[in-house]
Amino acid sequence: MLSVATINVSQENSMESVRATMERQTARRTQTDVTQMIESLFANVNLAKDLSARCKGRSLQLKDDEIQNIAQDLDNVLQNIYDELGRIPASSFGSNAYMDVLIKSQSMRGYSEADIYMNVMGNRPRRSLRGNDTPKLVDFLQGMYHESHEYGGQMFNTLPEVAEYIEPLYDAFFCPLTNEIMTDPVTTESGVTCDRRAIEEYIERFSDSSEPIYCPVTKLPMQSKTVRSNASLKSVIQEWTMRNEAMRVRIARTALSLSTADTMVLEAMHELKLLAKLRGKNRELMHKIGVTKFLARLLDNHNAQIQCDALELLCLLAEDEEGKDIIGKTKAIARTVKLLSSNTTGERHAAISFLLELSKSQLLLENIGSTPGGILILTTMKINNTDDPIAAEKAGAVLKNLEKCPKNIKYMAESGYLEPLQSYLVEGSEEMQMEMVSFLSELVQEQELTIDINRSTSEILIKMARSCNPRVRKAAFDVLVQLSLHHPNSKMLVDAGAVPVMIEELFIRKVDDEPVDSMASAATVLANIVESGIDPDTTVVNKEGHVLTSKYSIYNFVHMLKCFMPDDLNLSIIRVLLALTALAKPLATVVSVIRENHRGHAIVELMSSPTEALSLAATRLLITLSPHIGHTIVERLCKTQGQPRKLVKSISHAGRITERQAALAMLLARLPYRNTSLNVALVQEGAVPTILSAIKEMQNGAARSSKHAVPYMEGLVGALVRLTATLYSPEVLKVAMDHNLASVLTELLSGPAGSDEVQRLAGVGLENLSYLSIKLSQPPPDELLSKKNAILKLLKDSKAHSNNKKSTHHQVNVCLVHRGVCSPATTFCLLEAGTVEGLLGCLDNDNVRVVEAALGALCTLLDERVDVEKSVAALSELDAARRVLGALRQHRQNVLWQKCFCVVEKLLEHGDDRCLREVTGDRMLPTALVSAFHRGDPSTKQAAESILRRLHKMPDYSATYVSMEF
Repeated sequence: MLSVATINVSQENSMESVRATMERQTARRTQTDVTQMIESLFANVNLAKDLSARCKGRSLQLKDDEIQNIAQDLDNVLQNIYDELGRIPASSFGSNAYMDVLIKSQSMRGYSEADIYMNVMGNRPRRSLRGNDTPKLVDFLQGMYHESHEYGGQMFNTLPEVAEYIEPLYDAFFCPLTNEIMTDPVTTESGVTCDRRAIEEYIERFSDSSEPIYCPVTKLPMQSKTVRSNASLKSVIQEWTMRNEAMRVRIARTALSLSTADTMVLEAMHELKLLAKLRGKNRELMHKIGVTKFLARLLDNHNAQIQCDALELLCLLAEDEEGKDIIGKTKAIARTVKLLSSNTTGERHAAISFLLELSKSQLLLENIGSTPGGILILTTMKINNTDDPIAAEKAGAVLKNLEKCPKNIKYMAESGYLEPLQSYLVEGSEEMQMEMVSFLSELVQEQELTIDINRSTSEILIKMARSCNPRVRKAAFDVLVQLSLHHPNSKMLVDAGAVPVMIEELFIRKVDDEPVDSMASAATVLANIVESGIDPDTTVVNKEGHVLTSKYSIYNFVHMLKCFMPDDLNLSIIRVLLALTALAKPLATVVSVIRENHRGHAIVELMSSPTEALSLAATRLLITLSPHIGHTIVERLCKTQGQPRKLVKSISHAGRITERQAALAMLLARLPYRNTSLNVALVQEGAVPTILSAIKEMQNGAARSSKHAVPYMEGLVGALVRLTATLYSPEVLKVAMDHNLASVLTELLSGPAGSDEVQRLAGVGLENLSYLSIKLSQPPPDELLSKKNAILKLLKDSKAHSNNKKSTHHQVNVCLVHRGVCSPATTFCLLEAGTVEGLLGCLDNDNVRVVEAALGALCTLLDERVDVEKSVAALSELDAARRVLGALRQHRQNVLWQKCFCVVEKLLEHGDDRCLREVTGDRMLPTALVSAFHRGDPSTKQAAESILRRLHKMPDYSATYVSMEF
């Protein structure tokens, strides 16, 4: 049964009172007064039309003062019309005089007399209040609440009745048994349509009786209990229901916008609440037509009941993420926080319930927490739970949700609510613990007493670390190691002088008879401090004024790395170096020290440590240093006996992928590609089969669930691609042919284990291989070029074919682009390998580096040494023009522009008519060319200029002009 909103008794009494007052005021007026008012309305309407015509006819000639005067005149005219309308009594609405005026006024707006009579008298088309007739709907709602709720001969008491007037019901919608609208109509054998539940209950009553069942409508015997679903009627009812509800939403929204009466606003919100509870589509429509935003403004209304109802309706609309997102962009949260302090219990409870719903969204947590006074009021509610237990419980739930945003925990602590901070500090993750300590550190910095205590504690611990008592020293270092793990404590430790003490322990202090080696602990504390993000350029390490980034410090750190030193000490030193090399200046110093003192061998040897953490740290340091001293690292790797074999063996995996395996694979991918010594060593150690096997397992899904699978796969592909940079080496070229690297890389372009970096690397490798295709492509036999008919005859001659089994001329594949015999394995031909389509697919990628790599490989097919015309024809067949232009539209980088323009120029120069039309018809291309010509680098500018000249948008300086003298 459809729900119908009703007006309560107080509303009815109020409306009756208004109607009675208006009738008393108009009873004293005569018919002559009405006629005069109508004539005055016509005069005002004509005046408004004249003013409008003046504006339209002289819009270009009028000055600002004249426009303001005309606008003021229009305002006066509209006010006069409004005043006259308000003076017309309700009894005149049905008079002939009123109808004549209505017809005349509506005729000026373009409506026929028949349409006006149908609209006013109620016998109107269903479209009369839809679409572009919104002004009629406004008049309809205004007429509904003016005088006696009468409009066009219709009487309305509630907003749903208006919707049913616009979307009328049909008798076929009602079940004859329940007299309610059917939800699942079915038809009996007698042809009667009833609601399924009603007819089944009716039949069920006679299931135990031996008497025949009679149709409840026709009273005829029913031979069968089977009913058939009336899908058509069900669809019509559902469609009507959706339209009716949508119209009710729109009518209620219009009522909210038009009405200044609190009763209408409350009724409209009551209607919207009913509809919002019915189905999600109604809530979506409310979001779409602006109900959600409008309700946020109603929170500032003077009427407390309107505020409560607005909060309740907003709470319903906030159940979906779209509603929360819309509300988050309004001032609803700030206005709701104000209502939390309301003296009215209803407003307070509605506000806290609304905030509780909003706090379920991760996106709004920071918004709620950052609202001034929000968390302070919520914490006060929770603490003072005896004043309002219900509000206190909900406030606690809101605060629990807000704890998911770390910033809110800080706000809570600032408001005196420390329980969340303490809880996360004890039970949270390491990252959360660090963040909580950071918040606590920021809080205690505002309180001098706490600062003194923390600084004093740090100083005492450092003093204990310099003690001569071994047990005291060990205890102090143990505490400092744990304390320094929390990065926010590092500043206090630095201020208290911890760094010079740790440096002295590492570089100077030596106590041979001490049972506990404190060097490793000091290195750990120092590593924790450096990794905490302090400024190493200003951190002094001794009395001479050296800092952490000075050559003195870095030289000592590097020289401490020795294979015979304890693993934990080496690990901490490498951690310090890793933290320092994250900055440009100390990185340059580390590189300089390693070059001058040839200390890279120690790091390379530590990479083979059985301690996984130490091996991983050393590998990471080598990855960081490889762009600067990559050839030095490669030289040490190749000179260390068995090191290439260990690397190849380490990157092969059995079972779950470890972080160390991923780092080693990444190291191979980051070392200089053109280092022939390493590439040949890898080939000799069987790296290619190992890498291909691992890639195959990754593509098949093996170990792909590991969190290190992506960097591992990228490292494997990078290690494979590095070989394509040294194809001039016979050994590398042979292994590339033997394993058909062109096909392997083609598969990686769109393989299941591929990522953006994998696709980029595959594109780079294919570009390297394709450049060699021209050289490797062998000229075809003379008979294949000069005697085409002889070849066809030879292919058809089965006897000649069987007598010459060793002849392979019939299997030779002549590549039109490279003008020779090509294959994916022997010449790395991209066309034969089917690579072009995959490369074109990469042009749709959002990652510009992937697009650049794909374009680089495609440009090898447009090289001057190949048959560009044939290559362009092949690219055109694969819709290359559209994809290249799409990449040009999406990205704006110079390198990408240059490569795109290279392809576009070749398409314009050698493409067919269809290709030319597609390129020249692209609306974005001229804009991109002009932009590149303005802001591109010299190469890009030159490429853009060449295309603009072809498009006749630039002068052709090569043309010759002959001057004529007369």
